[in-house]
Parts: sequence; C-alpha cells; structure tokens
Amino acid sequence: MKIKAAVLDSMGAALPYAQSRPLSIDEIELEGPGHGEVLVKMAAAGLCHSDLSVINGDRPRPVPMALGHEAAGVVEEVVPGVDDLAKGDHVVMVFVPSCGHCLPCSEGRPALCEPGAAANTKGTLLSGARRIKRKGETVHHHLGVSAFAEYATVSRRSIVKIDRELPLDEAALFGCAVLTGVGAIVNTARVPAGSTVAVIGLGGVGLAALLGAVAAGAARVVAVDLADDKLEFAKKIGATDAFNARKDNCADEVRAATAGGVEFAFELAGSVKAMELAYKITRRGGTTVTAGLPPPTANFSFPQVGLVAEERTIKGSYIGTCVPVRDLPRYIALYRQGRMPVNKLLTHRLKLAEVNEGFDRLHEGKAIRQVVVF
Repeated sequence: MKIKAAVLDSMGAALPYAQSRPLSIDEIELEGPGHGEVLVKMAAAGLCHSDLSVINGDRPRPVPMALGHEAAGVVEEVVPGVDDLAKGDHVVMVFVPSCGHCLPCSEGRPALCEPGAAANTKGTLLSGARRIKRKGETVHHHLGVSAFAEYATVSRRSIVKIDRELPLDEAALFGCAVLTGVGAIVNTARVPAGSTVAVIGLGGVGLAALLGAVAAGAARVVAVDLADDKLEFAKKIGATDAFNARKDNCADEVRAATAGGVEFAFELAGSVKAMELAYKITRRGGTTVTAGLPPPTANFSFPQVGLVAEERTIKGSYIGTCVPVRDLPRYIALYRQGRMPVNKLLTHRLKLAEVNEGFDRLHEGKAIRQVVVF
C-alpha cells in the first residue's frame, strides 16, 4: 500500500530544521505483515529525543530511515502467527521488540532482548525483514516502529494491547516517555515511599519520572533543569523543590536543602554534565540512576574511592527496566485513577507536515511532549 511517511535521508542537517527539512514527507510503499507481524493504522506519534539524536547524528542509524517510535494506533490487519489480536484493537508501540527466548527475555528483562537490539541497530523488524520501500529503494525501520507514518507494519512483539477508552494521542506517551521515566523510578531504583528523589532533565521522560516519584510516595521530589519555565511546571505537577542547573553552586544548594543530598538521583537529560550533577547530589549510601542517552562517545568519570567508602550505587535504566505487557496497563490504570496525570505533559498536537518544526521546538526546549496526530 502507498502511504505518507517522514523519511530521514541523512543525519546532521543544519538548524533550524524548519529550513533544512531533514525529514521529508514522502510517499512510500509499505508491505503488508509477514508471519507474526501486524499492520497498524497510526493514530498518534510522539516526538522524542531518541528521534532527535538520530536526526542530528548523535546516535547513528542506517539511512534512509522512516523515523518515529513512541506511538499508538489501531490494528488494521493480522496474519498467521498472531492469534491474540484482532482488527480494531488499540495498541501502544514498544521500541524494543522482545523475542521471548533469549537469555535476558527468559530472565524477565525484555528491554535487553538481544535479537531486538540487533534488529534495531540494523533498522529491521524483529524478523530481520524491511517492509518499506520508496521508489523501489529499501527504507530502514526506526526501532522496529517507524511511527511518523499513516500506517506501520510491526512485529507482534513490538506492541501491547490497551484499553480502548484511553485517547490514543495520550496513549502514545506511554510507549516511551512513561515506560522510561516511571519505570526508572519504580523498577530500576524501586523508590520507596517517604524517600528523597531528584530528577535532572525535565523533558518528557524526566517529567514522567517526576510523576512516577510522586505516585510512588516520595516525600521530597527535587526538580533540576536549565529552564525556569520547566522548573515552574515541575512544581505544578508535584515537585517540592526546584533548582536551576545553570547556577555554579546548584549542587551545593541541593545538598544543603536535602541535608546532604537525595537518596535517589535520576539523570534524564542525556548529558555528561547532568550525570556529574546527579552523582554530586546523591547522598552517602544513595543511588544514582541514568536513563538519558548521550552520544556513544560520551564518558562519565567519578572518584572510585567514594563509590566504595560511601557505598554508592550507579545504575543504568533502559526503557525503565520495564516488562511492557505488565507495566503499561499498570501505568495507564494509575493515570485513569488521577494519580499520574500524564496528559499534562502533552503540549503540542501537530500534523505530519509540521514534524520538522516540532523537532526545532524539541531542540530548543520549548515543548515537553509533542504528538503528531493522524
């Protein structure tokens, strides 16, 4: 079938993207699903830093590539190999497909699926297939999803069925921002009620983590960012304290306000400077978690003696250490109970043709979560 999609032909385009147009809205040929795959009619797709990092070249991927990975839609067609979905089901995309058989999957850690990671790196579906062409040329899939498109052919292992009553533009945010941010709080760090938490980097993932910390019952939730408007917003959704990281003494201020530092600090900016700040404001015996994705060349260093003498913990978190089929329904239930107002993170609704302008806003920090609505 012929559809419209946003395709990236080369990385590293000059800013602003509204002028350089790194994403072209092209007509592509989408093949139908193969064994174990599903055709999904896209409803909404969020703009995320993981997309931006491919556009600007921070995370190299094969091109041409149809971008987009945080999304929700409606099942249009199922084929043999898929017996638990039907046409009309509402689904959320997950940006790492899980094979269910490799060692990490067998250990209950689908975010670390080895075949899924290999497929994402190569720009294929979990099966190894590529289902997109443009004028006869093969186009790569982005994280097994390629959501900036009217339809997508995806592995059954890349989607989770959800309640039909949840608006799909809101549901899209659960596939990346919420899974990653909330999961870092409740799965990776296992933040207990009454604890002190700091979130560094208040993008969509960071603010989702902040909502997760509030929902988990953290007594002190410290927001840290470079932008005062985001700090003010963070206080409106539950932050008890806010500090601007541009201040040279930001770490000292946080430690003074929290009697020596927080028990859990989360780096969600994808920046070495943010990670260094997160480590500095973690108290003795505390845990520093990073779920940000800096360029592969970025390196973080720390005094090893402090790690030992202060019994520090440093942890990585990918997709919030989530089991999506378990966690997505849980997080949606918290949202519908009013305990985790994810909809407040949705600041812009766009048309597909406006996607380049949307990535300018994301780069400039002028949006939290933007969603392309189909």
